[in-house]
Amino acid sequence: MSQTVTGFEVHDVRFPTSEQLDGSDAMNPDPDYSAAYVVIRTDAGDEGHGFCFTIGRGNDVIAAAIEALRPYVVGRPAPLTAAALAALHRELTHDSQLRWLGPEKGVMHMAAGAVINAAWDLAATRAGQPVWEFLAGMTPEELVSLVDFRYLTDALTRDEALAILRAAEPGRAARAERLRAEGYPAYTTSPGWLGYSDTKLVTLAEQAVADGFGQIKLKVGADIDDDVRRLKLARAAVGPAVRIAIDANQRWDVADALRWMEALAPYEPHWIEEPTSPDDVLGHAAVRAGQPVKVATGEHVANRVVFKQLLQAGAVDFVQIDAARVAGVNENLAILLLAAKFGVPVCPHAGGVGLCELVQHLAMFDYVAVSRSKEDRVIEYVDHLHEHFTDPAVVEHGHYVAPSAPGFSARMHPESLAAHRYPEGPVWRARRTAADEEADQ
Repeated sequence: MSQTVTGFEVHDVRFPTSEQLDGSDAMNPDPDYSAAYVVIRTDAGDEGHGFCFTIGRGNDVIAAAIEALRPYVVGRPAPLTAAALAALHRELTHDSQLRWLGPEKGVMHMAAGAVINAAWDLAATRAGQPVWEFLAGMTPEELVSLVDFRYLTDALTRDEALAILRAAEPGRAARAERLRAEGYPAYTTSPGWLGYSDTKLVTLAEQAVADGFGQIKLKVGADIDDDVRRLKLARAAVGPAVRIAIDANQRWDVADALRWMEALAPYEPHWIEEPTSPDDVLGHAAVRAGQPVKVATGEHVANRVVFKQLLQAGAVDFVQIDAARVAGVNENLAILLLAAKFGVPVCPHAGGVGLCELVQHLAMFDYVAVSRSKEDRVIEYVDHLHEHFTDPAVVEHGHYVAPSAPGFSARMHPESLAAHRYPEGPVWRARRTAADEEADQ
């Protein structure tokens, strides 16, 4: 029996994480982790939840962009199949007037991703499966139909993508069982925020090792002497066997990156993440060629085309997809297939509000149905704000536990949405009252 979408809600949800400097880095010193959050409802009572992650100001802009997509969803059949999800993705990303605002990048593209991800949550929930399993149960032909190959065929054709998926098909069931038994490797960024004291860094790094993580990550890029000191402390805290990735959050020009990495290389960083502008393909290639540490990027890469160029240019050692930066599951599938074609591991970006919850599904699907490997692959984990989700990400002994609940793990508790709605939610009203009282003193 067909369903029709009858409801479409958009919420501006923000958390005051800047007060404790959680999430702080060289480029983003005062983030308030936020989500432009969308709920799709059908006449059968089913719901789909999705969101776009931001760091505070501008969350209202994304929410307005999501609202502009209402006519493409409400009053139409609920997208519950591969064909319908492919059609929705193409309609939202190919609208000529909205596409003009990118094209296929920026606020409008991210808004489309929020709606597309909500549709995937709806479809998987209706099917009674977590998104990773829902995707991995599709045929290679269905999966290929989800991908927009425009601009990709000089690097990845439809037939090549089909061959990758068909080669992985025979072992899907065994890998899914292994995933449920073993989980998926994680690393933690929790010790490494730039605003943390040295004492807090060391304590959290030691705790990460005790919790079973084989890799941590530190933010760098503001001051080279501080970074040398902090990396030296972290290396002493975790020992030689634990990997330490470092992340400059786009802070450097190429020459700065090379100089900085020469100073940090003695402490054996596993990768340098976002050493320069995410749009600078040749800059990343120069950083990779000019110093010994491997290069990772992708959380701010706007679309599949830039990922294609990074891979073609030999500019990255690790591809870092983000569940909410590009246009949802469909475009991330294209990126996973590109990475598989070029043989580059995918290590997703997570953290923020709900990114761990979402991206775990994409990495697990990649293992089961695309790359067939967990070697040199880890999902970022940050222990922030999971309590606001009805199906929060779970990490045990340094591994993500495979989600079993139906959907995309995107649904937030109604109480959390109400409390943190900006600017009228009680969390934000209380802060305005406190600020007013302080000003009067």
